Amino acid sequence: GSRSLKNFCITWILMCVTLCIVLPCQLLIRNQDQRSEMERSNASLDMTEMSGFICGYISCVFYLGSRFPQLYKNFQRRSTEGTSYLLFALAMLGNCTYGLSLVLKMPAIESSRALYFLHHLPWLIGSFGVLLLDVFVS
Repeated sequence: GSRSLKNFCITWILMCVTLCIVLPCQLLIRNQDQRSEMERSNASLDMTEMSGFICGYISCVFYLGSRFPQLYKNFQRRSTEGTSYLLFALAMLGNCTYGLSLVLKMPAIESSRALYFLHHLPWLIGSFGVLLLDVFVS
């Protein structure tokens, strides 16, 4: 019910709506550009890929940040009473399998691994980082 919480929620909703509008437009523009362009350089990042990285890191920050209120609450109360262990167990399994799917999908070619790892870094940090925080919560 606080004013700052309402402002945060409104800002969050506006940011999500904006991303839902901007990203599809970027994909449409990209598809049109790819039709006219014969070959795309792998070394450079275009606007859509950069938008994806930015969204990935924003997601990573919010996803990691989502566990700290529960950790703080448990620490203050010195108890885990009221915590849904099934929720955290399923979240841990989901994060573990998602992170492993990214690692196991890594290309066999040595030279491509670093680029693959860099491109998937926000999601790897998000899944394995939250998995680690969930261990502390549970």
